Amino acid sequence: MVDFTALRSEMVQHQIAARGIKSNAVLDALKSVPREVFVPDNLKELSYEDAPLPIGEGQTISQPYIVALMIDALNLKGGEQVLEIGAGSGYAAAVLSQIVGDVYTIERIEQIAIKAATAVKSLGYENVHVLHADGTMGWSEHAPYDAIIVAAGGPFIPEALKQQLKVGGCLVIPIGKHKHLQKLVKVTRKSELEYIKEDITDVRFVPLVGEHGWRSENVSMN
Repeated sequence: MVDFTALRSEMVQHQIAARGIKSNAVLDALKSVPREVFVPDNLKELSYEDAPLPIGEGQTISQPYIVALMIDALNLKGGEQVLEIGAGSGYAAAVLSQIVGDVYTIERIEQIAIKAATAVKSLGYENVHVLHADGTMGWSEHAPYDAIIVAAGGPFIPEALKQQLKVGGCLVIPIGKHKHLQKLVKVTRKSELEYIKEDITDVRFVPLVGEHGWRSENVSMN
């Protein structure tokens, strides 16, 4: 019998805190969310390896450290309204749900969206709202957002997401001209028209597909 609780604690200590994530809110959230719930049955024993894992349909559950790094970059204080693009397994939304007020997460692949919603619901996280839609368009109904996090790599920052971000809010997104190699960037909205961008690190995410991202017919999953 695998002791997932022990593995989770070791992951947070050795893979997250030891690599510079100091936010108690982020560390506590990672300690509380069972990543194994979001991993396919045949890979559950690998749930707390610091690596992405396939979840079907050419998608992955992100490496735990990258999830922590992206959420940490948002400088969340608690109670915020956050938009996530690329729900994937639902894991990152679940982690966010332990810190913020509400998480609105969008997934373009219907089967993945259904699985994410089911996993989140099974844990009783009622402040996570999953939508099957084109994430590059954002979710204007609940805008503006205190923070936006994008878990797929786009060729540029979708204008809709910039417009749905509150002044003073932060957006974290992987951007790159190559579909499978990006730079993780943080964008802070300083005013109605002014945005400040800073680079965080090099990353590799699945492509951000949609009206304001990569077009699906031009995306190879190889």
